[in-house]
Amino acid sequence: MKKTLDQKLHERKIKKPNYIIYNFLGHLWKYTVAKKYKMNVNFIDDPKKEKGAYILISNHASRLDYIFTAVPLLPQTLNFVAGYNEFFRSHLHTIFHLLQEIPKKNFTPDMYTVLEIFRVIKSGGRVVLFPEGMSSISGGSQPVALGSGKLLKKLNVPVYVSSIKGGYLVSPKYNLIERPGKVEVSYKKLFSVDDLSRLDADEIQDILNKEIQTNDYLYNETAKNIYKTNEVMKNIEQLLYKCPVCGAEFENESGNNYLVCKKCHNKVEMDNSYALSAVNGKLPFKNPKDWFDYEREEVKKEIQDPEFYLEDEVEIG
Repeated sequence: MKKTLDQKLHERKIKKPNYIIYNFLGHLWKYTVAKKYKMNVNFIDDPKKEKGAYILISNHASRLDYIFTAVPLLPQTLNFVAGYNEFFRSHLHTIFHLLQEIPKKNFTPDMYTVLEIFRVIKSGGRVVLFPEGMSSISGGSQPVALGSGKLLKKLNVPVYVSSIKGGYLVSPKYNLIERPGKVEVSYKKLFSVDDLSRLDADEIQDILNKEIQTNDYLYNETAKNIYKTNEVMKNIEQLLYKCPVCGAEFENESGNNYLVCKKCHNKVEMDNSYALSAVNGKLPFKNPKDWFDYEREEVKKEIQDPEFYLEDEVEIG
């Protein structure tokens, strides 16, 4: 019987990436994809000076984070832990295989992933983890996955952290058309081996949550970077589905630079620095992240009702 892709994935023994292939692709992306972004890199501590294995933790701003984290560290090779579902995308499967990426099922324990991380680290490799589990929905960080502190303590190798600012603004989840602009990346050592021995897993978890906290909209209120796009607000109703003025849901409609409620006609605009302004009516929030957080709080109230249910038609396949 022919093996499924799932079976093939979980039979692989992950190794360190091939140095020549990795650096060929890395430099190709450096001079093509990365060139569109004005990357400002700050090494508070430089992971390239680490002699042996280490873990690199990063906030997960966008689907371009592999560029923002890996390119500044060339020629070092890194094994990325990537979402299991991404390995089923035909345009990614071969690249992921060549780069020895480690699949991880989202939001559930995955022993295969843990064992392969240990395998790479034991061989002297370096592993990149995005402990939020998925790229940012709203432009801000999400809590790190439970058990991250325990995993780092067990691995017992130095841990570095990468902080990406502006990453969401060049590729927001509501519209993946890339918007060239400035991205800032900084690196520092987060835990030594002695730190991991001294701290318990919960303390490590708390520090991780603190260190990866970012909010790209707040960052750009001060930075005031301009991101080149003619569709700065197109499709944002997929994220901002509730009108905070009249309370209507799924009545918001976007244009290239505006969002309007079809029920109460409240309208806001957003410029290429992602600053919101009122066109008519009220400006309910300073930025889309605050708007999104309001919707989350509203949903929390709704699901407390014992009569609440969610119903939809879906296709399973």
